[in-house]
Amino acid sequence: MKDSIEKSIELKAPVERVWHALTDHRQFGEWFRVKLDGPFEVGEVSRGHITYPGYEHVQWEARIQAMEPERLFSFTWHPYAVDPDRDYVDEPPTLVEFRLEPISGGTRLVITESGFSRIPEGRRMEALRMNESGWEEQTSNIQAYVEA
Repeated sequence: MKDSIEKSIELKAPVERVWHALTDHRQFGEWFRVKLDGPFEVGEVSRGHITYPGYEHVQWEARIQAMEPERLFSFTWHPYAVDPDRDYVDEPPTLVEFRLEPISGGTRLVITESGFSRIPEGRRMEALRMNESGWEEQTSNIQAYVEA
């Protein structure tokens, strides 16, 4: 069973620019397509709602785990938690990590989501499949955003 998703992309933007796109809740919301209620704070739950067409009914909720300036931003959440009639609170969350590394001409961004093996079996494969394609799209979104 695959436990994680990893996406790596080289961005033609300085680390500082990528860091702000990840950790400023307004900038994050623009490329990630979520309207957040307020700034990210370590240890706190970030809330809002998805603005991606077809998913506007989905509430965003993630607990911020780490904000190590220009190196690491991470949060935990419930992957592909899109059913408004289901309470995901008792499910173990996955960990999403954004790691930044300066490279010649820009920044290498590595996005990892891990912990899928702990998701209830009945929705594990669907969560993994949907988030795999979701992160593919999000890497393109952040690239377009920071390189604009």
